[in-house]
Amino acid sequence: MTLRFLKQSKIFLLLIVVFFSNSQAQDLPKPKGIIVDKVAAVVGKNLILASDIENQYSQALSSGETPPPKCAVLEELLFTKLLVHQAEVDSIEIPEKQVQQELDQRMRYYVAQVGSEEKLEEYYGKSIAQLKEDFKEDVREMLLARQVQQGITADVKVTPSEVRTMFNSFSVDSLPLLNAEMEIAQIVKKIEVNEDEKNIVREKIRKIRDRIVDGEDFATLAVLYSEDTESAKRGGELGFVGRNDLVPEFAAEAFNLKGKEISRIVESQFGFHIIQLIKRRGEMINVRHILISPKFSSTDIKKTQLELDSIRNQIVLGTISFEEAALKFSKDEETKLNGGLLINPATGTTKFDVAEIEPGLFFILDKLKLGEVSDVTKQAGSDNKPAFKLLKIKSKSEPHRANLKDDYQRLQNIALQQKQAKAVNTWINKKRKQSYIKITEEYMGCQFRNTWFDKEKQQ
Repeated sequence: MTLRFLKQSKIFLLLIVVFFSNSQAQDLPKPKGIIVDKVAAVVGKNLILASDIENQYSQALSSGETPPPKCAVLEELLFTKLLVHQAEVDSIEIPEKQVQQELDQRMRYYVAQVGSEEKLEEYYGKSIAQLKEDFKEDVREMLLARQVQQGITADVKVTPSEVRTMFNSFSVDSLPLLNAEMEIAQIVKKIEVNEDEKNIVREKIRKIRDRIVDGEDFATLAVLYSEDTESAKRGGELGFVGRNDLVPEFAAEAFNLKGKEISRIVESQFGFHIIQLIKRRGEMINVRHILISPKFSSTDIKKTQLELDSIRNQIVLGTISFEEAALKFSKDEETKLNGGLLINPATGTTKFDVAEIEPGLFFILDKLKLGEVSDVTKQAGSDNKPAFKLLKIKSKSEPHRANLKDDYQRLQNIALQQKQAKAVNTWINKKRKQSYIKITEEYMGCQFRNTWFDKEKQQ
C-alpha cells in the first residue's frame, strides 16, 4: 500500500458515509456527472442536485444494502445543507490544513480498497490530485456540518433517572434483544528481526545513500530499490503530508531537512529509510524516500513463538497472572497497561458485540471457555505487522433481552442517542424557520420525519 510507514488512522465521516467491501470498485463513490442534473432543493445558497440523491441511492444499492427511499436520502441531504448553511451564518471556517488531512485520509482509504493508486485513477479516469480537487468542497462541507452538529449535541447528557424511565417505557416483549458480548484480553509478541539481518539491510541502504551523495538521481534509485512499492513508482515521492501523518522517527528527520539535503539513515518500525526534502508548505512537507525492510527468518519466527508459548505455560501453571504477563511481556502499548483488555473503538468500552468481532478472531475465541488462555496464534498486531498472540475471554454474556443490571451502559447509549436525536429535531425546526428552504415540486409529496417547509411558502 502507498505510504506503508504512515500511521494507521481511523476515517471518521459523520454525515457523508461511504461503505466499502472486498476492495471492489463498485463500492467507491460513483464518478460525478452520471446523469443530467437539475436542482432538487435549495437551503440558503446551497443546492441539492438530483444527482446527489441518485448517487447516494445507487451507492447503497451497489454495496448490497437495501437502499433508503429517495425521500429519506433527500432529508439527510437537507439536514447536511442546513448544517452547512448555519456554519456560513456563524462564519465558521475550516483550516486548509484540516481539509487536506481529511482528503489524504480519504485517498489512502480508497487506494486500500481498490489495491493501488493506478486502479483508483483508472476507475475515475483522473489523477489522485484531480480527485482530491473534486472531493475538496464535499470534504469541506462535511467538516463544517460535523462541527455544527457536534455543537448541537455537545451538552446533551442523560441521567440514571432518564435511563430508568426509558427502560420502564418498554413492554417486556419490546425490550431490545441483545447479542452476546465479550471482553477480550491479549498478550502480543511481535516478531523481532535478528541483528545480522538488520546490519545487512543497513549496509545496503548506506551504499544507496552514498551513490546519491556522489551524484546519482534519488528518484531513479527509488524506482529501482525502494520497497515502498507505491511511492517508488513516483520516484519515492509522498506528496504533501503533515507531521502527525508520519511515524515519529521519520517525521523528526524529514521536518529537519533543508534544501535538497539527504537525510541520514532512519530506522522506523517499517525498516530503514533515506529521505530527501522536495518542498515545504507551512506545516506540510513533500518528500521522497527509499525504504529497505529487513526480512524475518524462520528462526526469528520460531523464537518469538517459543517465547510466547513459555509465557502461556507460566500463566497456566499459576506462576504469573494473565494481567501481570500482559504488563510485563506484551508489546502492544494500547492494551498492556489494562491487563491486555481490548477497547471497542465504537463505544470506548471493553465490551464487544460478537457481531463486531472479526471472523478469524471469533473462530479462535469461540472455542475458548471463560478464562481459558488460547494456544499461541499468529495474527497481525495493531500496526498490521505479523505478530503472535495469546487470547483470553475475560467475560461473556449470552443473547438476552435487555435489563438494567447487565446492560446499563448499552441502555444509557440508547437513551443518549434518543435525546440527541430530539435535540437535533428541535434545532432543525428552529433553524428551518430562519432559513430559506425551497424543495422542487417533484419532491413536495415526500413524507419527511421533520417539517422542512411551510407549504404556503413553497407556492
